[in-house]
Amino acid sequence: MKETYVLDQNFENTDCSQLATGEYENCIFRNCNFEYADLSGFSFADCEFIECNLSMAKLVKTAFHDVIFKECKMFGLQFSDCNAFGLSFQFDGSALNNSVFYQTSIKKTVFKNSRLIEVDFAECDLSNAIFSNCDLSGAVFDSTNLEKADFRTSVNYSIDPALNRLKKARFSLSEIYGLLYKLDIEIDKNS
Repeated sequence: MKETYVLDQNFENTDCSQLATGEYENCIFRNCNFEYADLSGFSFADCEFIECNLSMAKLVKTAFHDVIFKECKMFGLQFSDCNAFGLSFQFDGSALNNSVFYQTSIKKTVFKNSRLIEVDFAECDLSNAIFSNCDLSGAVFDSTNLEKADFRTSVNYSIDPALNRLKKARFSLSEIYGLLYKLDIEIDKNS
């Protein structure tokens, strides 16, 4: 069976749940619905997803190479099932609640203005990642490499320094409690 190859196409206001399996390069998906779609075996390179719903899509061996997600709804995605080779993407203004990045190597990933509520980052390599203006309520960091990661403008994270690699990671003083919560101490923010 011949695999589909699509180059430089724009998809707009489309139900993409029945999109042909194949390789998509330099494509733009705007306001498309991928909710519960089976994207297993798909390859996306240099693509943009803008205002799309990808919630609960199946990502077994899905390849993402230099993909940008802007203002997307992405609940419950299992990024840990993706093809690990060359896995790279960035997120801007997206909601990734309850998504799983378990054991992925996604160095230098940029998460900007995004909601990362209860996202699983356990055993990830997030070295040099940037979390800019993100809400990390309930996000799981366990045996995670966060060396040189930047959390300075993000809020609501809880990161145990004893369980994660934090060398040269950057944090704001106003959110320092996110590193000390495990000590069960009281911090007076008015002092």
